[in-house]
This record gives sequence, C-alpha cells and structure tokens, in this order.
Amino acid sequence: MAGKRDYYEVLGVEKNATDDELKKAYRKLAKKYHPDANPDNKKEAEAKFKEVNEAYETLSNPEKRRMYDQFGPDGPQGFGGGAGGQGGYYSYSSSGFDGFGDFGDLGDIFSSFFGGGFGGRTSSRHTGPIKGADLKTSIDITFEEAYLGVEKEISISRNETCNHCHGSGARPGTSPETCTVCRGTGVVKQVQTTILGQMQTQRPCSNCHGTGKVIKEPCEECKGKGTIRKQARIKVKIPAGIDDEQTIVLRKEGEPGERGGPQGDLYIIVRIKRHSIYTRKGDKVFCDIPITFTQATLGAELEIPMVDGTKEKYRIPEGTQTGTKFTIKNKGFKSVNGNYQGDFVFTVQVQVPKRLSKEQRDLLVELAKTMNEQPPVKKRGIFG
Repeated sequence: MAGKRDYYEVLGVEKNATDDELKKAYRKLAKKYHPDANPDNKKEAEAKFKEVNEAYETLSNPEKRRMYDQFGPDGPQGFGGGAGGQGGYYSYSSSGFDGFGDFGDLGDIFSSFFGGGFGGRTSSRHTGPIKGADLKTSIDITFEEAYLGVEKEISISRNETCNHCHGSGARPGTSPETCTVCRGTGVVKQVQTTILGQMQTQRPCSNCHGTGKVIKEPCEECKGKGTIRKQARIKVKIPAGIDDEQTIVLRKEGEPGERGGPQGDLYIIVRIKRHSIYTRKGDKVFCDIPITFTQATLGAELEIPMVDGTKEKYRIPEGTQTGTKFTIKNKGFKSVNGNYQGDFVFTVQVQVPKRLSKEQRDLLVELAKTMNEQPPVKKRGIFG
C-alpha cells in the first residue's frame, strides 16, 4: 500500500464496520489528534489528524470504500492520474482550524467538541477552501483490451481555471476585495431578543454571496467566474484484468476547487463489449471448441486459441464425450493487483458431419458392425 497504513486500522474498526461505527471512531480520533488539542506535539498530531481524515473520507463514501476494499489505496485510483488521493480536504494554520471543506457538517460536529470552534474560532466553511466537484463518465473497451490492459484517451467537458486571471475572477492587475458588509467572513450575524433572551443567528452574506470577497472589475475572459468551460482530453491506463462495470478513479481530474481548494476527481466506469467466442466469470475465461467425432473417439492434440492471440496445445483423451470441460491453468484474466491469474476453461462440442461420401459411409457401416451396432438402413441415417 505504498507505505500507508490500512484505513480500517487507522480508525480502529473492523472491515465490516457500519457507517455509525465509522463516524463514532472518526469523531473520537479527530478530537484526540486535533493540533489545537496537542499544543506540545503539534507536528505529529497534524500528521495523525490528516491520516484519520483521509481514512474516514474514503471509508465513509460507499463507492470509494468499495474501491478501497478491492484495490487498496494505490490501485486503479492511481492509474493515469498519480497514485494516492487527497482524502478529505482540511486546512490548518497557526491561528487555528480553517474548516473541513467537503466534510459537510463535520465542522459543526467538531465545534461541539471544543465549545464553539477549534482554536476559539467559529467554522469558516463559507469562506474556506472547497474541493472541486467530482466528475463521472464511462468508457467502452473490447474483451481483449480488458484481458491485456490498454491506454485510452477520453474527452470530457469540465471547467478549468481561467489562465487570464489565474482563477481569481478579477481583471488582471486587480484583485477581489474584502466584503465590507460581512468583513470577509461570508456570513452576517443577527441578534434577536425573544422571551427566552437574546438569540444569535447567522446567514450567508447577500452582498458577496457568502464568499467574503467582492469583485469590482471582473475578468474579461471568464466574466468573474474564475473558470472557463473546456473540452479536455485525458489519457487513462486501464489495467489488465479489469472487469465489467468496475471504476477507475483519476485524482485531481475533476472540477477545479474554489478559493484554493483541491481539484475534484474523475470516476470512469469501464464497460466491456461482448465477445463472439469467449465469456468470462470472475477471473476465468470460457469458450466452446468444436472437434470431429473421430477426434473425440481416437483422442487428439488440439490447438486452443487464447485471448491474447496465441495458441496452446492440449491433448484430449480418446473417448471424449461432447460437453466435456478441460482447464488450462493460468491463462485466464490477471487480478488487477497482479497477485494471481485465473484459468482458461474450454468445452468440447463434437460435430457430426452432415454429408458423407459413399466410401466414408461404408467405413462407418463396417465400424458399426464390428461394434455390434445396428447399421443405418436408410440412405440418410444418423450421419446423413
């Protein structure tokens, strides 16, 4: 796993842990290792805190957890996009915790642990960095490409950071200014007096739309958005042995993040076209091989076509019956992580000739007599 600890081990849970058990373990460890709670050992606490966040971000997402259980942290996620993921985005500075990015309401959960926010600050998820949205697409490959592995190029439509303003949204030479209404917090607080006393509420600032910044001179290229819609072409390496409907994740190939947040990921669903000869079940390859009735009777050495285009010699014994299965070891699909290879299983189908010459028919009649069989009376018998 490229030096990474097992995510289940990091959270201290079993592999069949429920969502509630994962969340409970995550809350406990995040509180334990948060840098603000470890002022004397902040550097080590930061590393453990990041590890806990990465583990929970993966295991709390059903799709990512399924991928992790199958491939580990450095499986298909790394193909074509670099191994290893960002995990859940988090930000920490010497002045305190800046937010949980794509962890949703977990910033509020942690606020309850520390009495109103880490480091004495309220959550700033309105103005903090936000991870970009993930994208999803699919790709069709042949049976042979799934067997051997292949590199493909796909085209997707996505937002990309504006090169003119470098994502700021402001005209070059200018920069976004701090909102004077919310003073850069992105929220406006209101105090109301009720029969229960004073109650404080907050809402997103309508002047800056919760960003904390105001762009007075928008960029001419992106119109102040900071991003431009483009058609991107991306190369993806599909590993040998991938199965139908499996997913490859390319890290940082999704939508760009906001306010300095990391780029999202690209999920690619692989669909394998049907083959006219071969079928697949797990890592095994299956096919039917036609043989003559003389080969079945006398035995024969066959040349079996493999998926990769080569041929394997295999001798079948005399008296082989139609429907008999034979196995060639280690000629099926490789496992994606390369630990083992499945088998190739072929089923012989005895082909009975529809037309015989007179000489062939006479020979078969004599054969039938020697075997105490009743020879065919009509001209068109069982072999006709």
